[in-house]
Amino acid sequence: MVVLGIETTCDETAAALVERQGDGRGKILSNVVLSQVSEHAAFGGVVPEIAARAHVESLDRIITKAMTQAGRNYSDIDGVAAAAGPGLIGGVIVGLTTAKAIALVNEKPLIAVNHLEAHALTARLTDGTPFPYCLFLASGGHTQVVAVRGVGDYVRLGTTLDDAIGEAFDKTAKLLGLGYPGGPQVEKEAEKGDPARFTLPRPMFGRNDADFSLSGLKTALRLEAEKIAPLSDQDVADLCASFQQAVVDVVLDRLRAGLRAFRTRYGSPTALVAAGGVAANQAIRKVLHRLAFEVGTVLVAPPIELCTDNGAMIAWAGAERLALGLTDTLDVAPRARWPLDEVTGARAPDPYRSLKPSASPL
Repeated sequence: MVVLGIETTCDETAAALVERQGDGRGKILSNVVLSQVSEHAAFGGVVPEIAARAHVESLDRIITKAMTQAGRNYSDIDGVAAAAGPGLIGGVIVGLTTAKAIALVNEKPLIAVNHLEAHALTARLTDGTPFPYCLFLASGGHTQVVAVRGVGDYVRLGTTLDDAIGEAFDKTAKLLGLGYPGGPQVEKEAEKGDPARFTLPRPMFGRNDADFSLSGLKTALRLEAEKIAPLSDQDVADLCASFQQAVVDVVLDRLRAGLRAFRTRYGSPTALVAAGGVAANQAIRKVLHRLAFEVGTVLVAPPIELCTDNGAMIAWAGAERLALGLTDTLDVAPRARWPLDEVTGARAPDPYRSLKPSASPL
């Protein structure tokens, strides 16, 4: 089957066509992404109204380009998938409404995809990773450790109690006067710095649960910066290196706890999967490889272009759901908030699911 996927939850306008073969393997036929970074750079972050307007202005063109690159017409596709949340509600409305129109006019099934589920299932598109696996989902808006047991079957093992990792990177960059987007800038500066110069906290370190907390680390960095202001270029590099090392240490400790919980509940995972834009950080990827080796599994980290927001992951999640007969009606609503463990699908019995999940702002 061939599915068109549309992604508009934040500041990327994206469309793609993906083919799901009979044996479950996936093939990307096209994947077009238009970034809005230049439109938001002056504000140091994403402005929801600007993002929604940009989606309106460019989405039709992006979809046409994706269809052309794939060499397919609407009559050739088997379904239309769109990210229905979570995300900036204006952008979500644009993408979902467009998908509804295409599905209605061409009499195709509609699949309303959870954006986080799309990240969670990308490893099956790129590597054919079998269930169950342990997912580390880290982006600007989300930091979670999730047991992925099947399509629509997700159990949250840990989450952030405040800032997401990507958000903490971006706020650090803004504090230190670096460019936008902040994550890559902090990583670049960290390469030139001394990670041992500043003593920063490792929040939640050593706890039995797998939750994260980054706000205290961000505050500690600000206090260190204020102590030595005005900052030299080397000061900035050392602060970035110290911050990144603290995050790496926290990720290692929190994921160890998450993997312990996974093994206790579901046995050994088939893989440790990294998804979301933060998975592009090479220091974090290195420690994920180390952790996967420690627990006797493999690290699956999709290519960088599939870690950040894109239409291919939406199309693939749509294809996975369509293969199971999981489609949506045209009255499905866009959602600004949609926790991954609330996604419905084919779920196996799980005695742990009744346990109260960790508190989460997401």
